[in-house]
This record gives sequence, structure tokens and C-alpha cells, in this order.
Amino acid sequence: MEVALRNALVCLFVGGLGVAVSAQNASLDYTQWRGPNRDGSAAGFVEPKAWPKELHQRWTLDIGPGYATPLVVGNRLYTITRRNENEVMMALDAATGKVVWESSYAAPYTMPAGTVPHGPGPKATPLFYDGKIYTLGISGIVSAFDAATGKRLWQVPKTTPDPLYGTAMSPLADGNRILIHVGGHDKGALTAFDKDTGAVVWRWTGDGPAYASPIIATFGGTKQIVTVSQRTVNGLAADSGTLLWQRPLKSDYDNNSIAPIVYGDAVVVSAQGKGIALLRPVQRAGKWDADVVWETKEAGLFMSNGVVVGDALYGLSHLSSGQCFALDLKTGKILWKTRGREAENTAIVKAQNVLFLLNDNAELIVARPSVTAFEPVQRYTVAKSATWAQPAVSGNRIFVKDVSSLTLWTLD
Repeated sequence: MEVALRNALVCLFVGGLGVAVSAQNASLDYTQWRGPNRDGSAAGFVEPKAWPKELHQRWTLDIGPGYATPLVVGNRLYTITRRNENEVMMALDAATGKVVWESSYAAPYTMPAGTVPHGPGPKATPLFYDGKIYTLGISGIVSAFDAATGKRLWQVPKTTPDPLYGTAMSPLADGNRILIHVGGHDKGALTAFDKDTGAVVWRWTGDGPAYASPIIATFGGTKQIVTVSQRTVNGLAADSGTLLWQRPLKSDYDNNSIAPIVYGDAVVVSAQGKGIALLRPVQRAGKWDADVVWETKEAGLFMSNGVVVGDALYGLSHLSSGQCFALDLKTGKILWKTRGREAENTAIVKAQNVLFLLNDNAELIVARPSVTAFEPVQRYTVAKSATWAQPAVSGNRIFVKDVSSLTLWTLD
């Protein structure tokens, strides 16, 4: 009876798409930071014939502070948060917000003065992979949990000193390895952990900590981990962690936070005060390098990661106190930009024929990915406090994390 009731509730809550628990599949799963493809894509979204004036709030739950995006797997949500001196990993019923399990561990953390306005985290989004949840706590504690039960399977303690701004990069899976950049302010190591045991498979210690999340890409037939660390952007051999190529990239505040974005056989990189550049990794005479295809100072990404649609990059530049913009990825030319003062941060999700832009002031903007002008379609208020986390868009469901609450909104 309980299972039947739960399924009926899910049918009701996602009725706009006619999706029940039994029909949910991987196309609706949002398993890691920036979505199933790690590129800002929504999971299984279908645009409504007409956009409603308001979204429907299904439930909201105070879970505690943190910037982690919730994960969606079947009818489960997974999220990490803070409760006093502990970090808490939890699973929720996606339809009702009911807590299914919780698992916590001690994670005392003293915030540096510059990070106090953004709270004690955690800031890194967990990873769902092969039936497990992998997390990186604000001070650098790495943990693995059984997704079904919440049992902690293994844990690696933090290294010292703490990263200057706390950790922010989100774990990445590659075969039997989980990739996480751990370490303090002037020290750090992109580390490949065995997914089942936590044992170190390989470690690259070439630069300081990383606040940007790494990606996997294949260039010239070689699978690489592309990671932006404290002062450089790097291409590492995925199987060994060997450095293949490297380019200097150092933001004005020594805290690179923008993840690289793949575009064809090249990669887009940016840092505050350094503009945006397109790099093309190439191998010549057995040695790797990364050619600069183009670079521009007319826009720059600071904390807001952009998305690629066709041959255009859409993002929020930190210039003019926040300008939405579109950039031609073939030439580096700015196609359009707004007047400014849009937001300090905008989390952008690409979904079928629209973009979702969640500003840090809790305004969710639906816009068309146009190459001629900024084309907003509808605007919604989705929280009562600041929204810094990336939203999870799954089907017609939009899961939004604000300062301390998690809320399910639906398009009906």
C-alpha cells in the first residue's frame, strides 16, 4: 500500500510529463555537478506549450546551509549540508521531501574572514556513481556512501592547511577512479581515488588548490582530465595523471573557479580579470601543447559557469556588475551583452530550447538562447534567501537550494 501511494504521488507531482516512478529512467537523472553531461544540461526537460505565470511549489524543507546542488536519481534526492559542526549527507524522497536516510560526520571548520558572507559550506556538489555517493567537504574531507542505505563506505581525512576559500570543486568519475583535487592554499593535488576503497591510484601535485571542477575530454585520441588549478589550466593523461600540457591562468584574486568547457576539439577557459580564451590541445612531434585560438577581454567569467549552445557561449560576465552575454565561439566576438547589474552570480542550465538562469537574488529567468539579443521569456521568484547553488532540472521539476532550504518547483 505504501509503495502504491508513493507511486501515485509521483504521478501527480510530475503529471505535466506523465512520468511515474516506474517510468523514470536515466534521462531524468541529475547525477553530478552541472547535470548528467557536466556541461550545464538539464535532465529530460520538455518545454511546456505555454509558460505559466507562476511555478507550483510542491514542498520545501530546511536542510541547513551549503551551496551543493541536489542530485536526482530515480525518485531519490541526494544532498550534503552542514548541521553545526557536522557535515550531513542525506537522501530525500523527491516527490515529498521526506528524509529517507541521513549520515553525518564531524567536520569542524573555521571560516577565513573573506569567506564569512558565504557561510561554512559545504560548497562542492556530490557525485552519484555506480550506486555510491561521493562527497568533498568544505575542509577537504573525502567520503563515499552507499546510495541505498547511507552507510559510509570509506573516508579520507582532510589535509592541512585548509584551502583559503574552502573547497568548491565537485568530484568527477572516470572508470574505477574518482577524481578530486585536495589540499591547502599553496599545496594541492588532483587525486584519483579507487572508487571502492578510497586508495590513491595516482596524484598530480603540480599546482595549488582547485576551486574549479575538472572535466574529461578526448583530444587527438587521448583521454584527458582538464583541470583549472590555482595558477594554471592543465591537461593530464586520464590513466596516469601525467601532465601533458599546461597554460598560465591566474585570476586577480588567486582563486580560479571557472570550470573548463569543451567546444569541439578545443576548450574554453576564463578567470576574473583575464577575459575568456579558447585553447586547442595539440600534439606535435610527440609533445603536447595548447594553442590559443582566440582570447577576448570584453567579457570574463568569475563564479558563473557558462553553457555552449551551437557555436555560442552564454554566460554572466563579472564586468559592469554582472552582464549577461553571448559569444561567438568560432571567433571570440561578443554577439551581445546586457547593460549590467544583472546579478553577482547566475547559475545557467540549458534545457531543450531555453536557458534557465538562476540569479543569486532568487530570480529564475527563462530565456531563449538567441545570438542576436537577450530574450527573456518568463521570470519567477523561487526562494526567500540567496540562491548560489546550481539548480537541478529534471523533467518538469526544478529543485532549488537557497541559503538553508531545498524546494521542489514544478511546471504545470
